[in-house]
Amino acid sequence: MHLDHDAAAAPAETIAFDDFLKVDIRVGTVVEATAYEGARKPSYKLLIDFGPGIGTRKSIGQVAALYECEDLVGKQIAAVVNFPPRQIGKAMSECLTLGFGDEEGRITLFSPDTPVPNGARLA
Repeated sequence: MHLDHDAAAAPAETIAFDDFLKVDIRVGTVVEATAYEGARKPSYKLLIDFGPGIGTRKSIGQVAALYECEDLVGKQIAAVVNFPPRQIGKAMSECLTLGFGDEEGRITLFSPDTPVPNGARLA
């Protein structure tokens, strides 16, 4: 899936609030991060704990340009947890980690400023 990271891009088409509510964005804590060898862009395999309601999920994140694996473990990040699993190369991604691209296209993860319970839904 290609997402436009251009800050100057026009906004996406207008959607109904009910459509937004269908996207389940939760916070979780990264419990494991390893390099994903063979990816087209520098990426990590992440194991994220979303708490007892959702459990742990795997995700492939193109965040190696700004983060080291050891810096991600223990970090809370936001992800969409209700997309179907998606094959990314040889790995299966079970959620979509969320981030913003900088001027060079490097992804900064979307993360709460202060700790919140794992599994908390974006409000």
